[in-house]
Amino acid sequence: MDYFIIVVTTAAGLYFHWWLYVRIKRWMDRDLALSLAGKDEGKRAFMLEQLANA
Repeated sequence: MDYFIIVVTTAAGLYFHWWLYVRIKRWMDRDLALSLAGKDEGKRAFMLEQLANA
């Protein structure tokens, strides 16, 4: 029973860290795309579209 708890806890921790990594990576990519576009709404829309395609 102890090993089951350790395996479940380890799997949940690894999944959480993977999920957090993916969320932060998406946030950083979006922030970079928007910062490169500047204040122009057309460029911002284009950059977000290209990010969605990537």
